[in-house]
Amino acid sequence: MKTQKLFNFALGAVVALFMMVSTAQAQSKNIVELAVGNDNLSTLVAAVKAGGLVETLSGNGPFTVFAPTNEAFAALPAGTLETLLKPENKDQLVAILTYHVVPGKVMSGDLSNGQKAATVQGENVDVAISGGGVKISGANVVAADVNASNGVVHVIDQVILPPSMR
Repeated sequence: MKTQKLFNFALGAVVALFMMVSTAQAQSKNIVELAVGNDNLSTLVAAVKAGGLVETLSGNGPFTVFAPTNEAFAALPAGTLETLLKPENKDQLVAILTYHVVPGKVMSGDLSNGQKAATVQGENVDVAISGGGVKISGANVVAADVNASNGVVHVIDQVILPPSMR
């Protein structure tokens, strides 16, 4: 219990730092540039690079990205991330990463409880809204509505897997 509270506090502090980027600064950066500028998203950046998606996510968009934190990637079963980053597993990595992307700019106010949103990968993410916050396919949104020049980023605390890969 104490460890969980400490983790939640630390995660909250990281999120607060992420949110301190002024809206004007954030809107002048694309989604990839925002992620590169945030140390807590460095694993996501490495995965996007390995998946060959930098150019796409730097493009015009607009895109909505549910961005898992480094801690989210660290929580995957041992060896999973390393396996996904291997060139021979690029298709699987791309499927997982594109499951975190919804076409268009979807702000938190646009979401509704029970909503399904079609991802670039082709399957839907599930939206759950309650007094405890917003969840995307079971992952908690820990920072919402971070504007970018080509869309919006919502930081989440888990890597979400497409239903076909569970």
